Amino acid sequence: MRTCEEPRPPNGQSPIALAAGQSEYGFAEKVVEGMFIVVNSITIKIHSKAFHASFELWQLQGYSVNPNWQQSDLRLTRITDPQRGEVLTFKELTWQTLRIEADATDNGDQDPVTTPLRLITNQGRIQISLKRRTKDCNVVASKLMFLLDDLLWVLTDSQLKAMMKYAESLSEAMEKSAQQRKSLAPESVQMTPPPPSSQQSWSQSFGGSPNASSIGQYFDKHDMKESSYHLLISRLDLHLCDDSHAREAGAIKHGMLGGAMQLTFRRMAFDYYPFHRAGDACKHWVRYSEAMETRGQWAKKLVSEFQSKMEKL
Repeated sequence: MRTCEEPRPPNGQSPIALAAGQSEYGFAEKVVEGMFIVVNSITIKIHSKAFHASFELWQLQGYSVNPNWQQSDLRLTRITDPQRGEVLTFKELTWQTLRIEADATDNGDQDPVTTPLRLITNQGRIQISLKRRTKDCNVVASKLMFLLDDLLWVLTDSQLKAMMKYAESLSEAMEKSAQQRKSLAPESVQMTPPPPSSQQSWSQSFGGSPNASSIGQYFDKHDMKESSYHLLISRLDLHLCDDSHAREAGAIKHGMLGGAMQLTFRRMAFDYYPFHRAGDACKHWVRYSEAMETRGQWAKKLVSEFQSKMEKL
């Protein structure tokens, strides 16, 4: 993989639907989604103008799950609402070992004396939820949860500086990509008239005509109101070490020893909602609490003040 200076245009219609000669969510999509994938090892190499990185995964498995993240009948791994013209699907990826390594490139703007960044984790998993339109299979919203167990990470000060430079080098490309996603994001979730085969496919899957109200309630229970990305680490032991003395001549001789710091985090979580508008409700957020109500009140006040100033200008 290689980072792009300018973001590419969207992929457009589902290639699975095009290859099957269909334009809507149908049998071909269900067959591909029902596949159980097992890969013994996979290596992903990423090249950037400032650094190159590699991701190595062992014993990777990908499969469909129900809304409770359990393997079950494939008919229960998707929720189709004919009235909305939308379908929810749920996937899970698991692995035994993950190794991440990043290093500066020769032609980058990095310090010539840099330490490669390395991270090795034990088993983990990714939970993926997708909401798509049945008429064209386009993704309306998605939810990605990255779950890790105990994690031990030893970082030197040079590695920490290098990591900040790597993130800085990617920030511009990520900002351009985010602007593209926001410009293409729909203003609101629009109800799409169901295609003729949606009601038939639901009846074939579950046997009989469904109750529209019960389907809508079940859909609302697991619906993604907006796209979001989440990271949850059960326990993180972070060791920060000062290795600057190793690059200085005579440091050990003169007794200039570096220091170290250990940080332990339990149940550390990061939640990112890239399309959330200022002042909108947050009750559908994963870790919603009453404290957000106070934040929402002054956020709406700031938004109204900003809008009034813009109207005057």
